[in-house]
Amino acid sequence: MTAELTRGQNHPLPGARLEIRVSAGTPVVAGATLGDEDGTIHGVAQVAHPGAPTLPGLEVSRQAAADHRLAVDLDAVPDAVHRVSVLLALPTGGRGPARFGAVAAPFVAVTGLDGAEVASYTITGLEAESAVVALELYRRQGAWKVRAVGQGYAGGLAELFADQQLPQAHQLAGSIHEAVASGLARSVPAPPAAAPAHRPDQGTAPRTGTGGSVPPASSPYDSQGAPGSGPGPQGPGAPGQHGAQQPYPGGPGEPATAGQPAAPGGDGPIDYSHPRRQTAAPPPPPPAAPPAEPGRPARPVAGDATGWSMEERLYNQVWGMFEDLARTTAAYRSAVDFADSRMEKELDQVLSDPRNRIGGQGDAAREAARARHGELVSQAREVLDRDVAQLVAEAEVVEPALPAAFARWDNPVWHAYRVPMEIPMALRLGDLHLPEADRIRIPMLIRLPLERGLWIDSGRSASLDGSFADSHEMRRLGLETAVAHAARLLAVYPPGEFTVHVIDPAGSGAQALAPLVHSGVLAAPPAQGAAGATEVLSRLTERVDLVQMALRGGAPDALPPGLDTSHQLLIVNDFPHGFDDRAVNQLRYLADEGPAVGVHLMMVADREESSGFGPLLDPLWRSLLRLTPVAEDHLADPWVGHAWTYEPPLVPPGSQVLQQVLAQVAAARRSWDR
Repeated sequence: MTAELTRGQNHPLPGARLEIRVSAGTPVVAGATLGDEDGTIHGVAQVAHPGAPTLPGLEVSRQAAADHRLAVDLDAVPDAVHRVSVLLALPTGGRGPARFGAVAAPFVAVTGLDGAEVASYTITGLEAESAVVALELYRRQGAWKVRAVGQGYAGGLAELFADQQLPQAHQLAGSIHEAVASGLARSVPAPPAAAPAHRPDQGTAPRTGTGGSVPPASSPYDSQGAPGSGPGPQGPGAPGQHGAQQPYPGGPGEPATAGQPAAPGGDGPIDYSHPRRQTAAPPPPPPAAPPAEPGRPARPVAGDATGWSMEERLYNQVWGMFEDLARTTAAYRSAVDFADSRMEKELDQVLSDPRNRIGGQGDAAREAARARHGELVSQAREVLDRDVAQLVAEAEVVEPALPAAFARWDNPVWHAYRVPMEIPMALRLGDLHLPEADRIRIPMLIRLPLERGLWIDSGRSASLDGSFADSHEMRRLGLETAVAHAARLLAVYPPGEFTVHVIDPAGSGAQALAPLVHSGVLAAPPAQGAAGATEVLSRLTERVDLVQMALRGGAPDALPPGLDTSHQLLIVNDFPHGFDDRAVNQLRYLADEGPAVGVHLMMVADREESSGFGPLLDPLWRSLLRLTPVAEDHLADPWVGHAWTYEPPLVPPGSQVLQQVLAQVAAARRSWDR
């Protein structure tokens, strides 16, 4: 079974001899680099490109093409190589597209020699970039894995190589493009196609590329919204100055420009736009407010990122803040590490001379080393504090302007809540912060519709303040968190387009489930006992099967009458109580196949309590996004490597906002059903 990766995800490789197949819909340059354990590339001899297509265990194409096959033999690469990065770039100097945003999203697949796909990745979210690190094969504990990267560079190969600390980056990029240009000059062009007779009452069929296979259309959901598979930095930038971030699909297409090549035998230029992808640049953000004082940064403005709507601008701005905080914190940690290593080196040099181990000269040298260390750390902290202060000021402006789907429960926007008529582009699942910048909280936004289920971990855990919660308290907190998430999902979907089911085998969650039960938003009372769990699981499993068969048969309108076609959410409490082997297999099936057809899973469970099933449930836990009912630093940033502290979006104590929102949802559903 092929693993369809999203940005930041990885997958084990079954063998050493592989092919990497690239389909871009337009000619692209393919290359690869060999890096050590830290990702460092030691010279241009470690780069395979059209001018030097062969390296030990690696061979790339000698020319630009819409389809590529790169041969890889991981057993043949040198022992010092731990990373093989696959690069794609648009040729320069021609009349083709100058940015990936004007073409179909490139599609990369890792296959065995028999052609069977191991993993695939559609590189979405590219706009002004002309070069991209598509994916990397990396060695971890003696085994090789593949990771989807998708890091783009607007400056092309030169900026890409410079970012990887390669000497003579511009010269190497120039030599690659020269090799590609000479190869194109030597190639024989295809004969022009015969132009069909054109009648005045007929239009010219649009084109979507220059040849080759077109990869699947980009998904409207990007699973890097969660920091665990979240977006990475798109390039340098000061905090508060955010560029275009992964535009929301569905915008208008971009017409072909005069700089693009004419279609052979056609009447006009080729249109490189993908029919289901936004390729035009979004409208510019509103002008920022003038600086408060000369020489000071401009006052932050809510929605100053790019986007087609204020909702998209705020979404891009939030993730721009996330990237800025990640970058500035990474810079601070790197500076502290450098200061530590420098002080250790200086102290080692002092102690290496026996004459300096005692006496005033050695003490003075040690004090000088510590003083230099303190100065470096202090300078780094000043920069971090300055950047964090600017982000805090931006957060104070952005937070009150967020729509209900992005807002905390204590935001006044919920008091003016009205049931929406369309699904928002994302949903807030909590807040994220880092220990070096505890003053600021970044909203954790995840794209809708959900692409993964949610797992609320109710296992025993120590909170960050040092307090411990017993198993009963964690179960209660876990179910309350699940109810808050479910209420938010119900609130952001239009009436009749989201249905919630609950399995509570022992009936232990009656108190926490009361807001959902009493408001009448549940499809049925919570199912109890093994029989109730089996009935709900069988019904949802049958729904998944029916929708899949209808879609695969090309007849989505042939569903049985009366079938609920709305999105379905199943909340499972107190797992694995009341579940037998058959029910567990149905649960795994819903977690794997349900999201693609609108059936989503939310589990409140302690993994240790289900250890009796053995490794059978390991794929289930891996397929779900793990969240906690208490603050915990368990979400990893795949780009910078930070461990972000997650805080759940709990309703403030004593607040009735959740009950008020659910009452409006229930009233809207009753009027909709009439």
